[in-house]
Amino acid sequence: MAGNMELICKRCFPQATRVTDRFHVQKLATEALQEMRIKHRWEAIDAENEAIERSKKTGTPFQPEVLYNGDTIKQLLARSRYVLYKKPSDWTNSQKDRAELLFERFPNLKTAYGLSFGLSQIFENTTDKIFAQRIWATK
Repeated sequence: MAGNMELICKRCFPQATRVTDRFHVQKLATEALQEMRIKHRWEAIDAENEAIERSKKTGTPFQPEVLYNGDTIKQLLARSRYVLYKKPSDWTNSQKDRAELLFERFPNLKTAYGLSFGLSQIFENTTDKIFAQRIWATK
């Protein structure tokens, strides 16, 4: 999938057809999902730091929002890393709670997770390329 490798292959094997393997395609989708989670985490860290500064200025003690599972928003985003790698059927009870909270607060992560998971399902359950293209077109 690297540009330099594509050039080498075109020059050395001009009649070859390029194929991208499912592992690397799925890896790219999962990495994009994790980058979204990390971006939200940095935003939560910044928001918490600003709230701490405000509380120092006003002299009131800082109390972060604690969710029903005991996580703060910052912790939720840090601890949900492995949730986004797994199938929902493989989630533990605490991971189910964490996913529910995460997807409720960050709907774009829910959408991205659904697309990434849907892609993996196509790879796992489809043997016909045309059928897979039709499934993906409906998403």
